[in-house]
Amino acid sequence: MITPRKFKEDVRAWAGKVGVEPKEIHLRRMKRKIASCSSKGRLTFDISLLEASEKIRSEAIIHELLHLKYPNHGKMFKTLVDAYLRKGTVAEEDEL
Repeated sequence: MITPRKFKEDVRAWAGKVGVEPKEIHLRRMKRKIASCSSKGRLTFDISLLEASEKIRSEAIIHELLHLKYPNHGKMFKTLVDAYLRKGTVAEEDEL
């Protein structure tokens, strides 16, 4: 388990790697999703991610951060998600 503060630090670190800047980062209990991204740049994550593995947290963070550039799940969005997840970026973070 990590603290909310550490989680938000991780979001900011990934934001730098992805090249985006979220306006707000929130953690709260969510009923149907584990994360969401608003059109105004607000990222909201379910508090269950604090207990998730580093890999799951990173996947959720990357997914939502990329929505700041690509609001839908189109081809470019999927390509970038795959690039960050499959080309070792998440694996390298896990090894640290």
